[in-house]
Amino acid sequence: MTAHTPAALVLEDGRIFRGEAYGKVGRSLGEVVFTTGMTGYQETLTDPSYHRQIVVQTAPQIGNTGWNDEDDESDKIWVAGYAVRDPARRPSNWRSTRSLDDELTGQGVVGISGIDTRTLTRHVRELGAMRGGIFSGPELLSDEQMVAAVKDSSQMVGASLAGDVTTQKPYVVPAEGGKRFTVVALDMGIKANTPRMMAQRGIEIHVMPLASTMDEILQVAPDGLFLSNGPGDPATTDAQVELTRQALDRKLPLFGICFGNQVLGRALGRGTYKLQYGHRGINIPVIDQETGKVAITAQNHGFAVEGEPGEEFDTDFGRAIVSHHCANDGAVEGLRLLNGPAFSVQYHPEAAAGPHDAAPLFDRFVDLMSESSKS
Repeated sequence: MTAHTPAALVLEDGRIFRGEAYGKVGRSLGEVVFTTGMTGYQETLTDPSYHRQIVVQTAPQIGNTGWNDEDDESDKIWVAGYAVRDPARRPSNWRSTRSLDDELTGQGVVGISGIDTRTLTRHVRELGAMRGGIFSGPELLSDEQMVAAVKDSSQMVGASLAGDVTTQKPYVVPAEGGKRFTVVALDMGIKANTPRMMAQRGIEIHVMPLASTMDEILQVAPDGLFLSNGPGDPATTDAQVELTRQALDRKLPLFGICFGNQVLGRALGRGTYKLQYGHRGINIPVIDQETGKVAITAQNHGFAVEGEPGEEFDTDFGRAIVSHHCANDGAVEGLRLLNGPAFSVQYHPEAAAGPHDAAPLFDRFVDLMSESSKS
């Protein structure tokens, strides 16, 4: 651990939290957001949806289980910065190969420890997610200089970030057991557990780059299209929205999650907007409009689709419904075509880390492809 090197987390409204450097010493700028998960920090840090965000952990103790080589959700840490209250002095877990601090340092992630993350979380919850920066060591400047640097940084609204995190070339995750279906997954920031869960259901997944065309997708002869999670403002996804509309025209079975839910929403004619502080954590309740059941879900999104719980609306592809909504604030958490093979949810059914309540959505996707193949 970087011993006793002073650090500061600075918000664009001038609020400053002082602590010690954790991970790399230096400067990092991004949108300050909080996540409520008490476990799964390795999966959080390697989730591409957190690209260009400074993540604040609301759980006070972080790093107890160290870092291993099995739980990464992508090939690197994507967060712009990391803020924790009480980092573990040494990890203790049989799967751990190194400490979290060592991994942050090795991957060049600037962090801060020893700050009052509860006060910081309440501040962001009241005033909304905002730009911020972590400054430590030689980068620790005067308050005025640090606030100015934060105010000069980019906004999340209008940020096109999925291109930063997408795969550069297609790759295939083979089905486990007998192959039942072929699915193209449009990679807007996909997590490793998503293809894994589809593979367990006999699906061969072709993960394809963000800029893939319908012609390229059809060369795979897919039974379905999957729209992944990802970072940034969904208003910047015009090409992916048009691709989705082409898939809907062809009645290609479609399943979207998180960012993919917003892309489908736009393809169905809905707008999107920025939430005050977003939904990030592994304990967020979602109500299924059809059954009334509540699922505890893993989420990570700062934008949402416009709409009201249970609302039915017309689209170019027939009637659709807001199929799920958040029990906390009523935000749209799912969409479904009423007479077409397409649905999406705003949360993460692969739940890495998180509860498994939403895992059956992958089975629903399988059923959708089965029904489509018979028609």
